[in-house]
Amino acid sequence: MTNVDYVGLSKVAPEKSLVRRLKAHAGRNSAGRITMRHQGGGNKRLYRLVDFRQDKMNQKGIVETIEYDPYRTAFIAKVRYGDGQRRYILAPEGVKVGEEIVTAEAAALKVGNRMKLKNIPIGYQIHNIELNPGKGGQLARSAGAYAEVLGNAGSYTDLKMSSGEVRKVLAESFASLGQVSNPEHNLTVIGKAGRSRWLGTRPTVRGSAMNPRDHKYGGGEGRTQRGTRRPKDIWGNITGGRKTRKRKKYSRGLIIARRPKRLRK
Repeated sequence: MTNVDYVGLSKVAPEKSLVRRLKAHAGRNSAGRITMRHQGGGNKRLYRLVDFRQDKMNQKGIVETIEYDPYRTAFIAKVRYGDGQRRYILAPEGVKVGEEIVTAEAAALKVGNRMKLKNIPIGYQIHNIELNPGKGGQLARSAGAYAEVLGNAGSYTDLKMSSGEVRKVLAESFASLGQVSNPEHNLTVIGKAGRSRWLGTRPTVRGSAMNPRDHKYGGGEGRTQRGTRRPKDIWGNITGGRKTRKRKKYSRGLIIARRPKRLRK
């Protein structure tokens, strides 16, 4: 079992005005039926209201704390602005308590500052990227995520995503400089079943261990092959190698190069 290195995080309680208690649904819909399996239990936690828009233009903010957020893989930073208001933002990797950040159309090229894509030079790493100006960041928000600016052409900016995909984003959209904090999150080893339960994940039963009526892989004498040519889920839908992206999706024309195929081990 391994843990993330929490050295450097501020040992403070979360800001009361910026937290909410979310009702736990354990994967059930409004009718009480389970629509998402393997969810339930887990430790109680408070949801931090994170500001993905960061729309306080030309106001310097002071990073007061770097905190753990139980609802996301990245760390968050509490920022106090000149008018006295405090907000949580995604903490960029390398930002420390006491540093200044600012949101402007063309800010200084410093990690944590936020500006329009058209004003960010080629080669810079960015995160919390808007798809539509003013809507708030939607891309590159998880731990260690970032995109690389490849160039500006007309009203669009070319970005290379961490998956390898190259796509166009409106140049008027805002993005924050730097990489999202906690890049070693993917190295975490859960270690034991109990730790998954703390996180709200319930046990998963293998399809091959079920009866034929419960799963497409079920039945047979002892350990047997799955008995179906193409891999399927519990409802019989094809899973392995089937493309699920809609062919007529609005953003199809904005993707310059799809992500490369993964090599099977």
